[in-house]
Amino acid sequence: MRFSELYKYIEQVYDGNEKAFVTHSLQSPQNYRIDSFDPVVSEPGTAYHTSSLFQEEICFDVPFPPVNNYEFTFIDLFAGIGGFRIPLQWEKGKCVFSSEFNPYAQKVYEANYGEFPFGDITSIPEDFIPVHDVLCAGFPCQPFSISGKMRGFEDTRGTLIYSVFRIIKAKHPKVVFLENVKHLVHHDHGNTLSTILHGLTELGYKTSWKVLNSSDFGVAQNRERIIIVANRGKEFDFDKVRRRNRIKLKDILDNPETTEFEYLNEPYTLLDETRQQRSGLIFAGYRNKNIRKAGVRPGTEHLSRVHKQPNRIYSTEGIHPAIPSQETSGRFWIYDGKAVRKLTINECYKIMGFPEGFVRSSSLSEQYRQIGNSVCIPMIHEIIREIKNQLL
Repeated sequence: MRFSELYKYIEQVYDGNEKAFVTHSLQSPQNYRIDSFDPVVSEPGTAYHTSSLFQEEICFDVPFPPVNNYEFTFIDLFAGIGGFRIPLQWEKGKCVFSSEFNPYAQKVYEANYGEFPFGDITSIPEDFIPVHDVLCAGFPCQPFSISGKMRGFEDTRGTLIYSVFRIIKAKHPKVVFLENVKHLVHHDHGNTLSTILHGLTELGYKTSWKVLNSSDFGVAQNRERIIIVANRGKEFDFDKVRRRNRIKLKDILDNPETTEFEYLNEPYTLLDETRQQRSGLIFAGYRNKNIRKAGVRPGTEHLSRVHKQPNRIYSTEGIHPAIPSQETSGRFWIYDGKAVRKLTINECYKIMGFPEGFVRSSSLSEQYRQIGNSVCIPMIHEIIREIKNQLL
């Protein structure tokens, strides 16, 4: 039976955790027994599970189907559109549980992997989550003050990282693999990061962390993120993670003969002289937007008061700044030496390392939001490759 045929029925009958249970059961039926899902799945899910469904083998006709001959298992928390899942599957990892709260991201996740993620992780009992080797989480870092009390695990109660901790405490994965924005290093004067690390230590893990840049992994984007790796036996050595040569934005641009570009048709200024910043960015100019007047430094008159990035123009001879999740209109302007145009949504996916064939949302604004919220796939790939070498 082809999964696409079966999915039509699932989509009609189930939504929410019922659909998540069914699709998880199809991929790992041994992990989802009837007595394990009562708290999160209603009676129809039970009835469907007890049918003769598993008497026929399922062919997952999706772009990134589950791995059959796998070497390790993992769970995908705060999964988004699966930036962790793709590279872990490339390394022979099998996902046994996924969770994502956003309904638009859930649909994209299902379309690509044949699995509908469970919803709010705070409502999923840890007993329901299968045992796994690697816990992956690009967890949101909502503001919370811990005032330097260093109570570790207890200080995270009421935050989403606590849901990660309670799963770790219950399932004891071999490896914890976390990703977050660079600012986590400085949040609350460093106390937030200290509490997370202390919490992992209390749970019996040795931790290491490092701020890595996507541009060091063959991606034309200046995207710095903190990576935390924890293991019950030894610390992870980030120095062994393989880097790739830096590429330029012009190396990944869409073909102008087959792509319709959106050119900037309003006044803008190009700088007479440009220089490449240490990050690899080349600031080439700006849109002529007089947003603010008072207290403005010379040369910044045309930059937005709140978010300067949408008015900046960057040269394709350098790299692109980090794609933000807050930008849903795709106001990323580049100069190719001839004209100023918007970075296409396809180019946005390419500078995050998403492979061809990835199924995107039908909403363009959601595509921009989802790609800005995702992780850089080539960087995650190199890290999990080294995690396998060192820790699994």
